[in-house]
Amino acid sequence: MADPNVCVSLEATTVKEVMDEAARANLAGADMVEIRFDRLYLIKPQATISENAEGERVSYTPPAVEWATRDFESINIETCLESIKEGIPLPVIFSLRPVREGGFFIGTEEQRLEILAQAIASGISWVDLETSIEEKARAGLLEAAKAAKCQVVASTHNNESMPSAAEISEMVRSNKDLGDIVKFCGRVSDHQDALQIIHASQELADDEIQFSLMGLGNGGDWARIHAQILNQHIVYATMLNEFRLNEKGLVNVNDLRDAWTLLDY
Repeated sequence: MADPNVCVSLEATTVKEVMDEAARANLAGADMVEIRFDRLYLIKPQATISENAEGERVSYTPPAVEWATRDFESINIETCLESIKEGIPLPVIFSLRPVREGGFFIGTEEQRLEILAQAIASGISWVDLETSIEEKARAGLLEAAKAAKCQVVASTHNNESMPSAAEISEMVRSNKDLGDIVKFCGRVSDHQDALQIIHASQELADDEIQFSLMGLGNGGDWARIHAQILNQHIVYATMLNEFRLNEKGLVNVNDLRDAWTLLDY
C-alpha cells in the first residue's frame, strides 16, 4: 500500500498559535494537520517552575482538563475559519471534539453541529464527524460534506476499557459507510490493550476500508510507529517533544519519520 498520511494534531489554543504550529508541522514533514477547534476555548496557564530533590528546575503545567475556558461568544467562528483557510497550505482535518469523547467544547451540541456545518461550507479539506452524533443530524452533515467535496473522518473515541480486537474491527466495518476513513482511538491501560489495536489492524488488512487506529497510554504508539505494515491510512503525530511522550501513546512527527527510516518502512 502507499505510505500513510502523517497528520499532526495541533495543540494550539489561539488562532495565531495554530498558524505557527501548522507552519512548523509543515517543515517537519506533516502531510496534513488536525485543528482541534475545541482547544481554542481553552486558556493555557503559565507553567510553574520549581526545583526537584536534585536541585534541577522542573516545569509543570496542569492537565488541559483543569484549564480555564473562554466565553463561547469570544471566538468569531467565521474569522477563524477564514484565517485557517488562508494561512495553512496543508490539508486540514477540522475537529470539534465534545467533552463526551475527551474534548473541550464548552457549547451545546446544537452549537457544535452548527460550527461543523460552517467548517464544511468554508471549503475545509476534511471534517471529523463522530459516529456518536445523532443519526439524522450526522446524515445532514455527511450530505453537506459530500456536496462540498469535503472528506469525512468517522471517529470513535473510547475513554474507558479497551475493546477486543474483534470488537474494534467490527466497529470499523460497521462504520465504513459513515465517512471516507474510519478512526478509532482507545484508552490503553497495559500492553495487552495495545495489542488489541495491532491485532485489529491485522484483521482488517484484507478489507477495502481506509482506517486509522490508535491508543492513548503506554504502548498506544505501537500502531503509529508500525503503521506502514498495519495498513493504516492516516497516522496521527504531534509536535510535542517532551520526556516520556511514549507513555501517553503519542509520537513526535520527527521521531516518527526517523523510526520509519530506521525500520526501513
